[in-house]
Amino acid sequence: MLNYARLKERQLHLLALLRFLLYPNVFAPAAEVHTKAEAESAVRTQLRDILELICPDISPEDTANTLLARLPAVRKMLDTDVQAAYEGDPAATCREEVMLAYPAFEAISVFRIAHELYRLHIPMLPRMMTEYAHSVTGIDIHPGAEIGPYFFIDHGTGVVIGETAVIGAHVKLYQGVTLGAKSFAVQPDGTLVKGRKRHPDIGSNVVIYAGATILGGGTKIGDGC
Repeated sequence: MLNYARLKERQLHLLALLRFLLYPNVFAPAAEVHTKAEAESAVRTQLRDILELICPDISPEDTANTLLARLPAVRKMLDTDVQAAYEGDPAATCREEVMLAYPAFEAISVFRIAHELYRLHIPMLPRMMTEYAHSVTGIDIHPGAEIGPYFFIDHGTGVVIGETAVIGAHVKLYQGVTLGAKSFAVQPDGTLVKGRKRHPDIGSNVVIYAGATILGGGTKIGDGC
């Protein structure tokens, strides 16, 4: 039987290690890790143990190598998100404040990591990470969503972004925004049809204000709206 408590503990440890590798001056990992090399070694150990629990046929070494190789690109993307928050909120006094105090950065930093694991077809783990961020921030971003650079969520609470949503560059959301599905196709036996486009596409240079609800896989919001 799967040890769920062990799995949850290990995914939180893995997330802490990965965020330490991204921003060692912002996120603190476990006490026994002090250097990049130690953190990378610990990532490999955590991934191996997690994959043994949830998907033993996936190579932990290949997964770790790919994930670690993608972290510089994740860091570059997150730097644009920090910049978008600093430039998009008059109350932000510095970029460090965004990283240390803003729930949007907490949620988006987790999402960017989880999205890479989602792209690697790792089951369960990406969703566990984003749901952890959801529980902490009130921002629910499915790891399958595709979100471009310079992404900012102001205030954040109550934001929902579905699995098949696609968001362009320089997009700003306010609290209470939902990018959701309208209805679900059902098979003859009553079960839901999986894998279809269900959530809207948002262009670039878009602002979506508080409380907006945008639904459906065929819905598109154009650039500059």
